[in-house]
Amino acid sequence: MRILIANDKFKGSLPAEKAGFHIKNSLETAFPAASFDFCPIADGGEGTAQAMTTALSGAWLSCATQDAQGRPVLAPFGWVADSATAVMEMSAASGLAIVQDLELKPFTASTLGTGILIQSALAKGARRILIGIGGSATNDGGLGVALALGYAFKKGGQAFAPTLETLLEADRIERPATLPAFELIVACDVDNPLLGPRGATRVYGPQKGVRDFVWFEQRLAHLADLARRDLGVDPRDVPGAGAAGGLGFGLMAFLGGRLVSGFDMVATQVGLEARVAAADLVVTGEGRLDEQSLQGKGPVGVARLARRLGKKIVGVAGSVDDSAALRAQFDLLIAIKPAAMPLDEAMRRTGELIESAVRAHAAPLRALSP
Repeated sequence: MRILIANDKFKGSLPAEKAGFHIKNSLETAFPAASFDFCPIADGGEGTAQAMTTALSGAWLSCATQDAQGRPVLAPFGWVADSATAVMEMSAASGLAIVQDLELKPFTASTLGTGILIQSALAKGARRILIGIGGSATNDGGLGVALALGYAFKKGGQAFAPTLETLLEADRIERPATLPAFELIVACDVDNPLLGPRGATRVYGPQKGVRDFVWFEQRLAHLADLARRDLGVDPRDVPGAGAAGGLGFGLMAFLGGRLVSGFDMVATQVGLEARVAAADLVVTGEGRLDEQSLQGKGPVGVARLARRLGKKIVGVAGSVDDSAALRAQFDLLIAIKPAAMPLDEAMRRTGELIESAVRAHAAPLRALSP
């Protein structure tokens, strides 16, 4: 019997690969002769790079770069040598979480650190870069990335390195003299354009400290106008251009990035469909399975794929909503948290709770075997 374990992280307690380790340990009790395929998954958010690197048997490297406010930081990224693929998250360099100790300063927040991270992967020989762009601290439209990758901005014929505050002075933008050919795939699960009432500034700016919407919109519009006139590209209205403070726009305009759903990117890159097809039983899960999980979350994506391929599917989660729509996606759902246990204790003991709950369901699990 072959069992595929394709779970997401248990947020706040265990990353996907550690949660999967505990799932495997407990399944060995019910299926001692089974072979296991371990494929951590993610939906493009936090933990995507780590899950994909593990699933692709890659190595975990680090890059000296800077955070959104220019402080030095070491940002991790995955490296899959046999395909020259780098796997990264913009939040590792330009994320909101790593500048939480500072006052929010959106006027100076930059994606330059993300650009340095991309440049580091290219210097290593990357032919393909996979990047998740959730959790940003920035609203610069990818200006920092453009500067890090060698785009030249001119003012009256003279090159200068603009910040958001001086961007309106730029009257021309030129492509880098040399930029390696590579494929850039961007995990993005929002459909906002760059500008307007549903754009980067008005929808996501306030959580980053943006108050003067007009100021930021003027600068993003000017950046888009330069790209249209001087580079011949204008993705400002492409769904997802407004993601991560307009970084979706910047990665398309400056690096030819292709935006895809986070789960679809992960599933394609790790060959998930073939791995589900080869399995007799599929086990997935995350910290919580509820109605929100039906809106593009990784475990439900796995479940729908398993259903389509005629495979039995089990969901393991910290808690499970009693929802008919959710239960219809699974053959068996296992909630690991005892009702009386405080949440903080359960999160400290997640690995132990996974193993005890899955072992307690050995009989119904065996009933699903072919």
